[in-house]
Amino acid sequence: MSSNDRTLDLIARVAFASDGLVSGLALACLAVETWRKYVFASSALRQLHGAQSVQISDLRSILSSSDSDNDDKPLSDSSDRNLVVVRGVVQAKSSVDESWMNLKSKSGVLTSSNSDEPAVVLQKSQTYMYNPWTSFWGRKMNLHSLIFGRFLKEQKCASFRMVPFVLVENSHSDYAVISLEGSKHALPLITSYQHLQSIPSSPYTILQACFSQPYPIGLLNEEKILPIGKEVTAVGSCYLKEGIPQIESCKDIPYFLSDLTKDQMEADLASETTVLFWGGIVLGSVSLCLLGYAINRNWRKWYDWWQQRRHGHSRNAAASATAAALAEDQVEEEMDEIPDGQLCVICLMRRRRSAFVPCGHRVCCHRCALSVERDLSPKCPICRQTIRSSVIIFES
Repeated sequence: MSSNDRTLDLIARVAFASDGLVSGLALACLAVETWRKYVFASSALRQLHGAQSVQISDLRSILSSSDSDNDDKPLSDSSDRNLVVVRGVVQAKSSVDESWMNLKSKSGVLTSSNSDEPAVVLQKSQTYMYNPWTSFWGRKMNLHSLIFGRFLKEQKCASFRMVPFVLVENSHSDYAVISLEGSKHALPLITSYQHLQSIPSSPYTILQACFSQPYPIGLLNEEKILPIGKEVTAVGSCYLKEGIPQIESCKDIPYFLSDLTKDQMEADLASETTVLFWGGIVLGSVSLCLLGYAINRNWRKWYDWWQQRRHGHSRNAAASATAAALAEDQVEEEMDEIPDGQLCVICLMRRRRSAFVPCGHRVCCHRCALSVERDLSPKCPICRQTIRSSVIIFES
């Protein structure tokens, strides 16, 4: 059996452990996570649907006077800011703000080193591609594979640079400053340069391969930019700062800067909420069924074990009492003579103690009654009626 087959077998055994209890708990956790995502997506859809879709030139008119009075409030105090959706063209802030350009010695524009395209965001990354190959003995001996169960396939290092930028309309007279501070949303970057370079092998590489150590086999150089002149849609909180509209990201909405329009965003969120809703229902129903089945089966197992243990204790106590009584009777029989009318009709040595059921004849001692019960067709020695069992009768 290969290592993958052993892993799958172990996963299957763990999943069906305790009659599916582990699988039920795992599906329950997945259902809870699905419902959490559904609540987030549905809330984001409601907020996005209620957001105002306006032109950049109309931003100042929709901002209330209270926003301008509190324009220096931090982000945590801006819960009452307007949520807007605007679409415009990306431009560097230096192209519209002369005061900012005068304070800077640079032009305020980034340039791609490979394509010479002007941009406001420049992201360079180097990705080392590692081999997914195992050793000659088929074993994974490096620390990463022991911890994570797989080989390191890539290692990426990236650098991120940006300059202040704005969204403008056809004329540069009206613009809105985009603030990326504290934002973790993905940016609509485009790939301006990509080159995969192979890494030559060395004698040390051969040793790494023999002992299943990951070694780089290729280097991917990539450059992504947010070019000037790109038309994007911004979704976020809008407020005035020094009389200039500012737009910052909203944590409750998964979009900030995007190529999509507002209608496309709403359509994507609506389809996502539908999938999450029905996925949560299916996962929740399956997990409840599995958990109910597993709890019922484990309860029955525990109840049967408890009943067997209780009956075992009762049988042991009854057997101990019977043995003690028989021992006392045997001592009495050894000390006293037994009348002929009370001797067992089979052995003629011990006192009659057992009565047969259902006829009720007490004609045998306990040992002989047990031997009669073990026959293939047990019958009473007196009336020859078929018997089911025998009971010991003690005289007070």
